[in-house]
Amino acid sequence: MDSAPTTATSSRRAVGWVAPLCWIAVLLDGFDLVVVGAVIPTLRTPEEWALSGAGATAVITVGLVGMMIGALTIGTLTDLVGRRKALIGAVVAFSVLTLLCAFAPNALVFGVLRFLAGIGLGGALPTAIAMVNEFTRAGRSGRATTTMMTGYHVGAVATAALAIVVVPALGWRWMFVIGALPALVLVPLMLARLPESAAFLLAQGRRAEAERVAARYGLELEQPAGGTDPAPEAPAGAADTLRALFAARYVRNTVAIGVTSFMGLLLVYGLNNWLPTIMREAGYDLGDSLAFLLVLNVGAVVGLLVAGAVADRIGARSAGMVWFASGALFLALLSVELPTAGLYAMCFLTGCFVFSAQVLVYAFTSANHPPQVRATALGWSAGAGRIGAIVGPVLTGALVTAGIAFPWGFYLFAAVGALGAVALSATRRRDRP
Repeated sequence: MDSAPTTATSSRRAVGWVAPLCWIAVLLDGFDLVVVGAVIPTLRTPEEWALSGAGATAVITVGLVGMMIGALTIGTLTDLVGRRKALIGAVVAFSVLTLLCAFAPNALVFGVLRFLAGIGLGGALPTAIAMVNEFTRAGRSGRATTTMMTGYHVGAVATAALAIVVVPALGWRWMFVIGALPALVLVPLMLARLPESAAFLLAQGRRAEAERVAARYGLELEQPAGGTDPAPEAPAGAADTLRALFAARYVRNTVAIGVTSFMGLLLVYGLNNWLPTIMREAGYDLGDSLAFLLVLNVGAVVGLLVAGAVADRIGARSAGMVWFASGALFLALLSVELPTAGLYAMCFLTGCFVFSAQVLVYAFTSANHPPQVRATALGWSAGAGRIGAIVGPVLTGALVTAGIAFPWGFYLFAAVGALGAVALSATRRRDRP
């Protein structure tokens, strides 16, 4: 009599492993955002490598280039080899290469290792999003995506706090040893607890396996294509998978999502790298300037939780347009001279909207592509966004060098936010749950 409830409880517990494991994988992305910036001041000292300004910029940028390549390539491979293999492989590669960074003898070797680690980490994000969405019941994908992405900001804040203690006491190399340690727990848990996606198996024509996974984990099988679209065949190779995104069925969304993601990550990386400097230029002391950055990221976590609930109610596309437009408004208001308390409130609201906007793009992308091209579409979105992540700090740095970052940096960011809203409005919602 009790066997059915017991099986259902077991299924819920098993499915419950997917989101936490993917959350930790995304947390590594947050670690990577902060860790190089935390050690660069030490690497610029004569006691270490005496990096020049150009050398420091190159070390920061090369990791982002690797992440762009990883998002575009591993995201595509995920639709061919499976979510589970791709995610575990990406985590292993990133962790091993991050550990090797601790033993780099010079800046050149360090840069090469950062590039290779970036490739592994760049592939983890789109794969984790695809996995979480495919183990989430219909109507809750927006909340699932945004909740998972809180790991990114938790990782960034935790790494910044850790660096304050570790770097002066133990040296910069220990930051990369610590960054590799989560894999010692995460990879064995993934091997033991992370299932393959039933949606992926079904898209590959492996229906019997898909039905077994769906039955085991209490899932409803997702059809390979939604609405009235005919179900396309599973792509034969990586080139076919990528080519499918630029076929007539998807090309409009592919281009619009790429532009929107470019704008979204331009804002995320531009603000995270330069906000304290811009606020110093505006006349605030260093303590307040760093506090503004902390408040910005606290707002990001709160905004992600709210954005997910809103997206599940009105749709990720509509929520994303509102979030980009609201972010643009609050970014423009940051250029107005306000009492310090008012600026803290404005930074909090800016973080709520700006950082969540890009995550809503991922939620929309995942919900509006069928399983056989979902990870490729997410990889394209993340890869295009990484280009913005490179351009954002460079553009803002140019404004800082010219001495006009305040207020023109905020005007630039506001314009980028508005363009993100316009680009997302050009997408077309497909008839999918």
